[in-house]
Amino acid sequence: MLLKNTLRFLCVLVPMIIMAFTVTYTNKPAPKKDLRPNIVLIMADDLGYSDLGCYGGEINTPNLDYLAANGLRFKKFYNTSRCCPSRAALLTGLYNHNAGIGEMTADRNMEGYRGALGKDAVTLAEVLKDAGYRTAMSGKWHVSNTVEQATPQAQLDWLNHKTKHPLFSPIEQYPTNRGFEKFFGTLWGVVDFFDPFSLVSGTTPINTVPKDYYHTDAISDSATAYIKEFSKGDKPFFLYVAQNAPHWPLQALPEDIEKYKDTYKAGWDVIRKARYDRMLKSGLIDSVTTKISPRINDDLQWEDNPDKEWGARAMAVHAAMIDRMDQGIGRMIAALKETGQLDNTLIVFLSDNGASPEDCSRYGKGFDRPGETRDGREIVYPVNKKVFPGPQTTFASIGQRWANVANTPYRFAKEQSYEGGVRTPMIAFWPKGITAKKGSMTDHTGHVMDFMATFADLAGAKYPEVYKGNQIKPMQGLSFAPAFKGKKSIGHEYLFNEHYNARSVRSKEWKMVSLSSDTSWHLYRVKDDESELNDLAAQYPGKVKELHKKWQEWALQNHVLPKQKAR
Repeated sequence: MLLKNTLRFLCVLVPMIIMAFTVTYTNKPAPKKDLRPNIVLIMADDLGYSDLGCYGGEINTPNLDYLAANGLRFKKFYNTSRCCPSRAALLTGLYNHNAGIGEMTADRNMEGYRGALGKDAVTLAEVLKDAGYRTAMSGKWHVSNTVEQATPQAQLDWLNHKTKHPLFSPIEQYPTNRGFEKFFGTLWGVVDFFDPFSLVSGTTPINTVPKDYYHTDAISDSATAYIKEFSKGDKPFFLYVAQNAPHWPLQALPEDIEKYKDTYKAGWDVIRKARYDRMLKSGLIDSVTTKISPRINDDLQWEDNPDKEWGARAMAVHAAMIDRMDQGIGRMIAALKETGQLDNTLIVFLSDNGASPEDCSRYGKGFDRPGETRDGREIVYPVNKKVFPGPQTTFASIGQRWANVANTPYRFAKEQSYEGGVRTPMIAFWPKGITAKKGSMTDHTGHVMDFMATFADLAGAKYPEVYKGNQIKPMQGLSFAPAFKGKKSIGHEYLFNEHYNARSVRSKEWKMVSLSSDTSWHLYRVKDDESELNDLAAQYPGKVKELHKKWQEWALQNHVLPKQKAR
């Protein structure tokens, strides 16, 4: 009888318990949707300030123009004048010397010149990953030490794909060991666009590529695939897309070159003046404060140029490389639309420095430049301009005069601290988050080290004091998110730069600058002279002394100085 009553009791109780748990479960509130924005950061390589259509250029960039027309353009945004230093500052929120890369990727055994990101710095990917973001990168890393072989011939055999070695940089310096879950791209800086050296997936070398491979497309397509994969999840994502285009060598697909075959036959002055006029018309610059600067090395008129045909072709390839990059950005935008992510995705685009004035054909083969293709064809370095740029078998660049056009209206180019070297086009697009007038422009003074502060702000991420047992340097960048609201935000009161002895210090009113080849200071009242044309150093020796003192203090605090000669 007792057993029978017990069983009857359990038959009543157990369903009640089950019902109670079921009710509790079904009434539990659904987890809140993560409303933080996705972030897609796109960086071009050696792109001039006026190359894009939305910054005055004649190059066909409809997708970047769309982002600009529906987002925000920055008039005064700054990089550090060179590839790897700009990437170091961008990734860490620090001045590049503080991040470990004062020059290039060789380790000079000095704190500001280790040639790789230090353990006392954190990357955007590390900070955002800890805040719950998915993270991926596609493209050019170039912030790690480069592994070199014992002899020049061994190095060249490696570059020519005749030998294989497992590592291009120390493994702990790969992107996947600095916060990125996924990585496709190159560890080094210079690439053959049809068969790139130092190409890896994660940490695994990619030893062969398809016959129709083109690196700009591969970077874009990998980024698009990451977008589609991450969009299936419930976490926001951070995607860093670091294009190699339009960095030399000038290599592009024939159909893209064809679009521009006649565009640049008009010559340097005509193209530059047309760009300047479009910039004035758009309101990007003002004719009173920003004059068109004299053409660099004004010793050769286009009509007298014996290499007009070669020069027009070189710039056509430069344009084709940018055009192809824009096409890939279009595929990324389409993927964000298809997955319903576009409205809540912040897309930012900029360049790592001004257009390059280098004549890379004079460098010749060696270090990171191959001597022949994988199938044994000789690569020509056309010093005499007898071989046209474009195909895989040439390594050439646009040179200083076309770089001057690309950087319209500013003086000088990549490596220098004048505006032509350090001012970058910068576009921000985010339908849900940018409330400033669509297509408007901002005078906010920003810098590549500001991405850390901005993204951490938007993601609610904490910038750490200690990371993986290492004391982390305090963040130096400032958030530019207030500009998204159309607010008048000051930005940096002072900005500093140094690269191979080229130096600058900029305030709201003044800029003092020197060339790498000339250590004397030149002073400009940039509030009225953005093109740095009227040197006032002799008139204002007190201001020169004041700004020099500020630069010196910054240089000592940020491991720029003391400095020893490269060995």
